[in-house]
Amino acid sequence: MTHPVHTRIDGTLVMIGFGSIGRGTLPLILRHIQLDRSQFTVIEPSDEFAHILAEHGIAHLPLALTADNYASVLRGLFPNGRGFVVNLSVDVDSVELMLLCQELGVQYIDTVVEPWPGFYFGSPLPNADRTNYPLREKVRALGKQFVGGPTAVSCCGANPGMVSWLFKEALLKLAADTGVAADPKTQADWAQLAMTLGVKGVHVAERDTQISAKPKPQGVFVNTWSVDGLLSEGYQPAELGWGTHEKKLPPLGHRFKDGPGYAIWIDRPGADTRVRSWCPDVGPQFGYVVTHNESLSIPDYYTVWDGDRALYRPTCHYAYHPCNDAILSLHEVNGAGQLPEKKHILTVDEIVSGGDDLGVFLYGHAKGAMWYGSRLSIDEARALAPYQNATGMQVTSAVLAAMVWVAENPNAGFVESDEMDHARCLEVQRPYLGRIECHYTDWTPLQNRINRFAEDRDEDDPWQFTNFLAV
Repeated sequence: MTHPVHTRIDGTLVMIGFGSIGRGTLPLILRHIQLDRSQFTVIEPSDEFAHILAEHGIAHLPLALTADNYASVLRGLFPNGRGFVVNLSVDVDSVELMLLCQELGVQYIDTVVEPWPGFYFGSPLPNADRTNYPLREKVRALGKQFVGGPTAVSCCGANPGMVSWLFKEALLKLAADTGVAADPKTQADWAQLAMTLGVKGVHVAERDTQISAKPKPQGVFVNTWSVDGLLSEGYQPAELGWGTHEKKLPPLGHRFKDGPGYAIWIDRPGADTRVRSWCPDVGPQFGYVVTHNESLSIPDYYTVWDGDRALYRPTCHYAYHPCNDAILSLHEVNGAGQLPEKKHILTVDEIVSGGDDLGVFLYGHAKGAMWYGSRLSIDEARALAPYQNATGMQVTSAVLAAMVWVAENPNAGFVESDEMDHARCLEVQRPYLGRIECHYTDWTPLQNRINRFAEDRDEDDPWQFTNFLAV
């Protein structure tokens, strides 16, 4: 099969990390980006998958980047100040890498603002400081210092990343279906459109239905993507963008004391905080309020200001239903009160059926609620590219799309997914997303109770976060 070449990367290309996402991203880069393989290096401490790199003629640097060595290692790989860093690692400080890339004059992309080890677990920091809000605010502040510098895309995988592009496409679809004229060009235009459409909030609503033929072993944390990634973000406090329509904070909810105040945090882990949500086929479901950058960037981007007062802002948070094995794994971790010693990521060969539905669930507008997103099966993922399952492919194809956009916009400074050209990014990514579907529903979080128990409900406005929360 012939694959379109979207762009070219001149100079050195360095990928940091070669876990499940790195392995899945590799063939997409080689298919769609013209480059010199002799200048492509993967930094990965493990040699478990070094044979894949050798098969493709990619250099492997088998070491772990640390606070002591990262600068000297990367300076040695970029002697001419041209190239690109793709950071798909854990436990490597993203902000430090961004600053170094600005110094070296090279482009950069990551999928999460990652700190050095010691932030996620066993940290002396108060819980408010262990959220993504201060991490994001630090990146945004740095961006103001490097306007027009080498492009550094922060937090761009499937989510955060692709879901911000889908949200824009969903808003245009909703506008067309409700007869609202829409031709947004600027951030202010997009925010005004969301307010005009009456979107009170958005869930990043995901359902992973992939299953293995083998039962999950007791004591082994099984997932379809990075176990370390899920545990790290799952045991940060639950965190969400806070809409202007909300009447009251949830139990244990807190506002941030500093910064623009577009989000709140809940003093309990996201992996143990459930909300009612909705996805195609399964319909109503529980999801976990796992903190993600899009829960912050979307409400910030779509705020309509009246002077220094937020006139409109949507509520936004992740509502994640992982695969069944991961759900059981989280139950074991929560019950034991300690992190697992054994971890396993389901390979494409182990998964026998299922897929991943990942989209945006817009609610409170004239048509009630709308889910818009990617529905990708494991069989489709297998046929599309090697080394990935359905969950991974939604991430890896977004990394590819972002790399293409960066190569085409090399001096955009610090950028988030909401600020990128969603149409161009989805044009690159769409061949790997299975079916992009739109589903309207009359469901609200006040529906569907087996029996009536005492609970905090707002009967006057079904779209209050109070009604979604199901702790």
